[in-house]
Amino acid sequence: MLSALAIGTLLAVPALSAATPADSASAAHTATTTAAPSTPRPTVVLVHGAFADSSSWDAVISRLERRGYPVIGVANPLRGLAGDSAYVSSVLDTIPGPVVLVGHSYGGAVITDAAVGHPNVKALVYVAAFAPDQGESALAILGKYPGSQLPPVLTVRPFPGGQDAYVNPADFRQVFAADVPARETRLMAAGQRPLALAAFAEPSSTPAWKTIPSWFLVAGADRAIPPAAEQAMALRAGSRTEVIRGASHAVLVSHPDATAHVIEAAARTTS
Repeated sequence: MLSALAIGTLLAVPALSAATPADSASAAHTATTTAAPSTPRPTVVLVHGAFADSSSWDAVISRLERRGYPVIGVANPLRGLAGDSAYVSSVLDTIPGPVVLVGHSYGGAVITDAAVGHPNVKALVYVAAFAPDQGESALAILGKYPGSQLPPVLTVRPFPGGQDAYVNPADFRQVFAADVPARETRLMAAGQRPLALAAFAEPSSTPAWKTIPSWFLVAGADRAIPPAAEQAMALRAGSRTEVIRGASHAVLVSHPDATAHVIEAAARTTS
């Protein structure tokens, strides 16, 4: 943004030299072009899932920011669906203008509840995510669509008031990020943030996808959420769907261009 001094300097320039008619016409054209209103881009709010943090969006964020989108990577608490959704909802309360709300994995369940009551949320994007219906839990979805390799590789650690679930580091790449380089997945496994075990069974409330347009990126080789479950949830929500064949659950890390493309497709409908 130009400072008041800079604006004053620019306004003073024509008084310092005689302008020819051509110069005046050019200046008028420039002023008209500069003054033309432009539609602001929506804010993209990214919500990570379990066993990850906001850095999992880094490659997607860099692409969106280069294209002019303001981006917020929310630190999902991962303590329970109701509380996590309320936290994300409180972040949405602070954002003026249109929002594209994006969730990965468990973060999809969070955005499903958090977007309700926010008319500025114009689009939902599910990235290899849960999109539960009212009263449905992540655990119930996995039970309905067998094939997830996640439950057997979870390590449970107690904390005051509950239990945390981690992915066993030895199994992390195989189940969570098979198409991500091994060196990177070792860092992801070591730095993973656990999900409170009770959150898996916590039922969803009113689903925002019933009233807000949605997009769904299906990871075709997902071993955490079966691709059949993702496709069924996308169909139920009426989502515009893209399938990335061979993509792991960490599709946002292994395919950031495709992920950013789907988010941009959703963002373009908000203007």
